[in-house]
Amino acid sequence: MDRRSFIKKAGVAGAGAAASTVLAAPAIAQENPKITWRLTSSFPKALDTIFGAANDVAERVKASTNGNFEIQVFTAGEIVPGLQANDAVAAGTVEMSHTANYYYWGKDPTYALATAVPFGLNARLQNAWFYQGGGNDLLNEFFATQGLYGLPTGNTGAQMGGWFRKEINTLDDLKGLKMRIGGFAGKVIEKLGVVPQQIAGGDIYPALEKGTIDATEWVGPYDDQKLGFFKVAQYYYYPGWWEGGAALHTMVNLDKWNSLPAHYQAILHDACAFANSNMLAKYDVKNPISVKELVGSGAVLRPFSQEILTACYEASLATYEEINASNAAFKKIYDSQLAFKKDAYLWMQLPDYTFDTFMMMQQRANKL
Repeated sequence: MDRRSFIKKAGVAGAGAAASTVLAAPAIAQENPKITWRLTSSFPKALDTIFGAANDVAERVKASTNGNFEIQVFTAGEIVPGLQANDAVAAGTVEMSHTANYYYWGKDPTYALATAVPFGLNARLQNAWFYQGGGNDLLNEFFATQGLYGLPTGNTGAQMGGWFRKEINTLDDLKGLKMRIGGFAGKVIEKLGVVPQQIAGGDIYPALEKGTIDATEWVGPYDDQKLGFFKVAQYYYYPGWWEGGAALHTMVNLDKWNSLPAHYQAILHDACAFANSNMLAKYDVKNPISVKELVGSGAVLRPFSQEILTACYEASLATYEEINASNAAFKKIYDSQLAFKKDAYLWMQLPDYTFDTFMMMQQRANKL
């Protein structure tokens, strides 16, 4: 090949390469559009374990898209009150929320099945049902009717039963008790004579201190210690039978979700899955430390009696029966969760329960 022919062919090839470079840049920009969304949390920044999950999501999404998909996180009250987070998403005021869906059970009790229901699933089984048992797909069928799309984003693990200004030994001790208790559980415990109160996290302490309420539940030792409940209510009961594995969700405006490129959807899904496991890991590290410190500060640990737990369980079953009779969406999802629960607890009582019980006995014998 002579020199003139080579230069001519090389020039054509170079021009083609340059043209492809020019064409590639806009194509890449179209595939990775610059997007900025706002997320409103239902939680204050002081509750770093719960609030922090939204930050985990935002940081992962930003890193995975080279900053092209940015999520701005706002605390409860900065845009809308914490208990109105989903309303803002459905209305298009913001694109996303991070919330506990049982806050909206008053609109439809089906929402509660996304977070926790009395005597439901523990955290491990909740995730299994969400991801492999079809649970989150069923929930998204319901969420779609509300203009929403949900992704699991955090779990507290089994919660404590709350702080009481007096001992609760019998069912009679519950009668007339004014208790701050979230959503669905309030409907159940009301059957036993408790007067449920729905109060946002930041307002609980003054209500308990002034005697406006007699008791409150929140989450568990780490968060409860931050909120200072032990200073105004001595008795700390367990378990929180209404929240065996309370799950949080990132809720996305359905139209906005559908408008996302598929790989952005995948990135958001994976970021939420990371935040989901990370929150539970944080609680499992922090709660053991905090419960010891609370006891050292004067908190008195008490288990709910079997009489109380049994009565609450029977009241829960009656409540489910009432709702199932009139709410087809609730029944469909509840039936799925119940079928999964029956098999799952049958299995978990074999290796897990036996192993954990043995290890706890060693701990009590100071052999760990």
